[in-house]
Amino acid sequence: MLDRRHLAIATLTALAAAGLTPAVAATKDEAAVADAIEAFRKAMLGSDRKAFAALCADALSYGHSSGKLQNKTVFIDEATNGKSTWTAITLSDQTIQIAGANAIARFTFTGQSVSQGKTNDVKIGILMVWTKQGSHWRLLARQGYKV
Repeated sequence: MLDRRHLAIATLTALAAAGLTPAVAATKDEAAVADAIEAFRKAMLGSDRKAFAALCADALSYGHSSGKLQNKTVFIDEATNGKSTWTAITLSDQTIQIAGANAIARFTFTGQSVSQGKTNDVKIGILMVWTKQGSHWRLLARQGYKV
């Protein structure tokens, strides 16, 4: 008869035989999500339509700290139309939590944008929900909030 202890040992043995441990698997996913967040930051700085298309899930829900909501098409169109550009973006206090095929990331977003010739300083909190699609992490939901 298998009890919890024996089941846990059997699971860890099977993972070890496959070259994985739960901590290593989570660490690899956390690193992959961190890489996706960095790629998203760079796409914002470069107004990179192709990068945004690859990083965002088709069902994207993108919420701004002002309360404005956008789907994938509208977000990418507005982020790349040149009306507003980011000149600096820094992310700090980042945390990433893996939850199955999803990841929850939180961080403080500090940046500077230029819109209609006016420079705007921004400091907001961000919540991102990433979902693993195949071997890639895609942004499923993003919400900015005032700090």
